[in-house]
Amino acid sequence: MIVSDLLAHLNPEQRAAVTLPDESALILAGAGSGKTRVLTTRIAWLLQSQRIRPAEILAVTFTNKAAREMMTRLTALLPIHLRGMWIGTFHGLCNRMLRAHHQTAELPQTFQILDSADQLSALKRLLKRLNIDDEKYPPKQVQRFINQAKEQGLRPAGMDASDPFSQKCAELYAAYHAQCQREGVVDFAELLLRSYELLARNAEMAAHYQARFKHMLVDEFQDTNTLQYAWLKQLAGPCGAVFAVGDDDQSIYAFRGANVGNMRDFEREYKVRHLIRLEQNYRSHGHILDAANVLIAHNTRRLGKNLRTDAGCGECVRVVSAETDSQEALWLVSEVRALNRKGIPLDQIAVLYRSNAQSRVLEHTLMSAGIPYRVTGGLRFFERAEIKHALAYLRLLENPDDDTAFMRVVNFPARSIGARTLEVLSEAARPLNRSLHAAAAQLGGKTAAHLQRFIQLIEEMRARTRGLSLSETVQHVIDASGLVEHYRAEREGQDRIENLRELVNAALAFTKEEHAEPEAPPDDEITPLSAFLAHASLEAGEHQAQAGQAAVQLMTVHAAKGLEFSAVFITGLEEGLFPHQNSIIDASGLEEERRLMYVAMTRARARLYLSFARSRMLHGQSRHSLRSRFLDELPEQTLQHQALHGASARSGAPRPHASHTAGASWTQQAPAAPRRALSEFSAPPHKTVSGFYIGQSVSHAVFGHGTITAFEGNGADARAQVKFTRSGAKWLVLGMAKLQPVL
Repeated sequence: MIVSDLLAHLNPEQRAAVTLPDESALILAGAGSGKTRVLTTRIAWLLQSQRIRPAEILAVTFTNKAAREMMTRLTALLPIHLRGMWIGTFHGLCNRMLRAHHQTAELPQTFQILDSADQLSALKRLLKRLNIDDEKYPPKQVQRFINQAKEQGLRPAGMDASDPFSQKCAELYAAYHAQCQREGVVDFAELLLRSYELLARNAEMAAHYQARFKHMLVDEFQDTNTLQYAWLKQLAGPCGAVFAVGDDDQSIYAFRGANVGNMRDFEREYKVRHLIRLEQNYRSHGHILDAANVLIAHNTRRLGKNLRTDAGCGECVRVVSAETDSQEALWLVSEVRALNRKGIPLDQIAVLYRSNAQSRVLEHTLMSAGIPYRVTGGLRFFERAEIKHALAYLRLLENPDDDTAFMRVVNFPARSIGARTLEVLSEAARPLNRSLHAAAAQLGGKTAAHLQRFIQLIEEMRARTRGLSLSETVQHVIDASGLVEHYRAEREGQDRIENLRELVNAALAFTKEEHAEPEAPPDDEITPLSAFLAHASLEAGEHQAQAGQAAVQLMTVHAAKGLEFSAVFITGLEEGLFPHQNSIIDASGLEEERRLMYVAMTRARARLYLSFARSRMLHGQSRHSLRSRFLDELPEQTLQHQALHGASARSGAPRPHASHTAGASWTQQAPAAPRRALSEFSAPPHKTVSGFYIGQSVSHAVFGHGTITAFEGNGADARAQVKFTRSGAKWLVLGMAKLQPVL
């Protein structure tokens, strides 16, 4: 292929990026703008024009799939061998470097790599060997501490531990490092840190790589963390040519350590003369892009770009208001059926949500309607580990002789009951033909003490839930079991906690459905809890779509990045949910939530639905919801509104005449009008509960200053969630908390 043929299929901005001179450049690649094409064509152009050899190129991706795709495209474009080129993920390339210099890196040639599960097991062994209380220092929390330190380029000796817990974790970090050295293993974070240190301590080696790699190309640059950027700078040196491709508007992984500020730092530190914006979108229709452009423009910390398309305006973005989350799910199922009848395959329909816990009501409704679905990037609700743990505790309330449930949670959360103790217990139970629960009474000594405490916990749960409703029983068990407290220590534990809270909603919904079945004969032998456990098992046992079968795609917005669909539903657009309540107060957190919304919207090619519910079940109670501020940031001329059964999308505005589209009746958008104040809408941001409103600054005699982020309950049961500056988020009963407004 001649050089002109390589460039023939590129638009002007893409061609400008591909043919840049041999110096550092920043390519702002918008959603659907063909960034992979630009990256691969840039490499092909460099090689085809004989500017460099394959061995002088290093290309970094974030996934092995992206690396394989790049190699496949290059092989199709070029007739030459690509031997010697370094192309792969950060971890893959660091592994390659350490293998080549294992002696200098103080590693055996055959060093092994620990994945996340292996690393956790290694830490558990360490804590046991050092006689460390794993309840005071949970292994997952120690793991998170060590990995975060490594991602910041820190070793134990260089850490400034400000509190006793951090000091102890730093000591454990040192002991863990010594253990790994002794065993000849490295974890994922160590691969990068060890490679960074290798170059930092060996100027001659760093100079060798800087001379070798004349061109470095980096995909998804907005997702790099502090250490990854530092490693890239070592390889490039002061004069290297770094071709960085990314989109600061799609930086959504701060919780994993990604630093969107690396893009600005790169532009400044490398004195980038060429900043090219890829704004031609090949995915979405105009109304979708216009809405996304206006939304993301509310972020102040961005390099700036505006997506455009030649595909025409297309259909307006549908905004749907439902009375309840159940009504939202029923409407969604109806619309999915209508879209499918119109010829859109089910696997080209995606349902996105901010939190995994939202999938439960959607899954249940799709399953009840017989519509095949597939949860992408995660497990179905009743298959998730935290839900199975909670159900195991509930099963033991019904039947303490359930050995499977007993084994699942007897040491979860950890309560110093090891494998040897359980072996002894099993050996004692077998000849007696008794359950593990019953046999535990036969054991004596220290071995039995921890088991007896667990059995006592189950008995206390059974006693305290006697007479409670099903949802109250579930609520008590997930709190008393220690599951919530356990997951608070995890880096991404908030999702698991939200799933546990959603289990309470599942129990409440199950109770309502049971009462709505007049044909079902009463069965005094089956308790509500037993019936609910059977229901959970049956739903978990229902197969998702068979392999190869077209199915609706359910996933979180994070899991949807990089994907595209003909029709996209973004559900649960309510304050506290999307944007998430943990991000509302902090400006940088809110901007990341808005970037997440931008990513969600730009997954859609032709149809985009945005829906919210005026009330949503939370912790087993119906909570009033306010529509997401993101909906009020969208341009009216791109939207159509629909209110389900009397819910008004906008209060104070006359109902426009209806126009019919697939599966629903839509209100036709009136002519564009000046933006109205939020207070004019039917769900105003200052909706008061007991005189307070979301976003209000308050003070408490014990907890200090904070901000109200959510409400639930009514009257004397009304509660507010307050995010306190010193002590984090807390739920307080408004009638008792004596909160004082801060003016």
